[in-house]
Amino acid sequence: MLTRLKGGHVVDPANGVNGVTDLYMEDGQLVSAPAEPKSADETIDLSGHVVMAGAIDIHSHIAGGHVNTARLLLPEWHRAFSSRPGETALSRVGWTTEETGLRYAEMGFTTVVEPAMGPQAALHAHLELADIPIIDKATLVVLGNDDLLMSMIRDGESEAAIADYVAWTVASSRALGVKCINAGGSAAFKDNVRAFSLDDQVPDYGVTSRQIVKTLQKAVHDLKIPHPLHVHCNNLGVPGASSDAAEATIAASEGLPLHLAHIQFYGYGTEGKRGFSSEGRRLAALINANPDVTVDIGQVMFGQTVTISSDELRQFAGRAQASPKKSIIFDHEANGGGVVPMDYKATSFFNALQWAIGLELFLLIEDPSRVFFTTDHPNGAPFTTYPDIFALLMDREVRARWIEALPKGVAKWTSLPEITREYTLEEIAVMTRASPARLLGTSDRGHLGAGATADISVYRSADDKAEMFGKAAYVFKDGRLVVKNGSVVARPYGRALTLKTEADKGMEARLDRYFDEAYGLSAKWFKVRGEALGRETPFREVSCL
Repeated sequence: MLTRLKGGHVVDPANGVNGVTDLYMEDGQLVSAPAEPKSADETIDLSGHVVMAGAIDIHSHIAGGHVNTARLLLPEWHRAFSSRPGETALSRVGWTTEETGLRYAEMGFTTVVEPAMGPQAALHAHLELADIPIIDKATLVVLGNDDLLMSMIRDGESEAAIADYVAWTVASSRALGVKCINAGGSAAFKDNVRAFSLDDQVPDYGVTSRQIVKTLQKAVHDLKIPHPLHVHCNNLGVPGASSDAAEATIAASEGLPLHLAHIQFYGYGTEGKRGFSSEGRRLAALINANPDVTVDIGQVMFGQTVTISSDELRQFAGRAQASPKKSIIFDHEANGGGVVPMDYKATSFFNALQWAIGLELFLLIEDPSRVFFTTDHPNGAPFTTYPDIFALLMDREVRARWIEALPKGVAKWTSLPEITREYTLEEIAVMTRASPARLLGTSDRGHLGAGATADISVYRSADDKAEMFGKAAYVFKDGRLVVKNGSVVARPYGRALTLKTEADKGMEARLDRYFDEAYGLSAKWFKVRGEALGRETPFREVSCL
């Protein structure tokens, strides 16, 4: 059936479109306009509406062992345990797999990336992802603290051998890319190391964090994996050390693409009597000057949330700040991790400055195609706070009202009150549609040209951007209407986007021996098979570049 979307204001920067025009979709794809517009089987009048491709979130913790551990730690936040359903401490969070899909879709998001999947827990992650309705999903597989990789680097093995290992891991775990979390930090933590920087060595291996990052960066590049190595830097959240770690990692890109995650948590300086200040201008200048580097923000918003991370070392250090006062820190092969509840308060100088630093970075990084819209859900805030963040970026008067309510003294340590920039609709579409699709190598989405997947978000044009982006007027997923007037009307299941990377047969045989010796298990147990997920065609393959 040919459907005509008539008269909407189409914002499609990937194709240079920013104005009123019609779109056509058929069999789940966008198609060229027919010779005779009246030939459409169905017409939907979108006059007065803004039309964009479905939004893409490149960094959101929505599935896997850590997420499930957070649910187990905090049962009181489940609606089922509340005496007043809908009013739990995290009632605005997509806490279950079902709510995750529904809440994202209601805001016009159609693709979401889980950025921290341990290869040993890949099946668990994909089982949860398969249970999330509507949206397409993808994962980044975590390497950088695993015994085999560090041993290969220590022993001087070839770049080709290491690339084969990375290729096998990506393919067997059904990932879309590779993530490195505090490279070597979790391994060092096992030897009671409590601080770990880019040029520190992992005990027993004699390899530095820098070596691990550079080795993985080169392997990802050589394998032609579209998404560059996704790096969670050392010393997250440590005033002074965090910004130094980010600067050193940016310098280490050295002409190859590199993506830095939740950069807000690295924007902390040590000035002032509290020893806490903004390094937002410094970080933004470094990013602006290094075109090989892309970043996502990890914006902090006020309210109750929970931090979920495979950075075992930093979560252990941060457990004293837990609110409520309980946490889980766990150690296992490669990255361990931690779950620490967090309540960001607008009355706290430190939390208020964290909020301001994220917005500084959003507004001071000049190229919207190199900065990505995230809260590091749920670490900085639940993804359900996105509409308020859109308003803060697009309306300086809204920002001024929020700044006015902050503790006195915060404004002294941030440049945010001086920034007048307001994001345009086109810049929002670049940051949340066109550029994420390009970064991930998913050319079938993020734009509204002929041949694209018919993932389309439609919003009622309004001055109140939080209201506008909070509830989409229409959302189409693969051409099917799934949201109308902000409410879900259909719940199809999307697919997981994966890469097919090829490893040498010799590496497969080596890994069979390694897993048998290390774990007493065959390597096949670490491979995710589609039939295990209980759905037909659960994956959609993306080509390497």
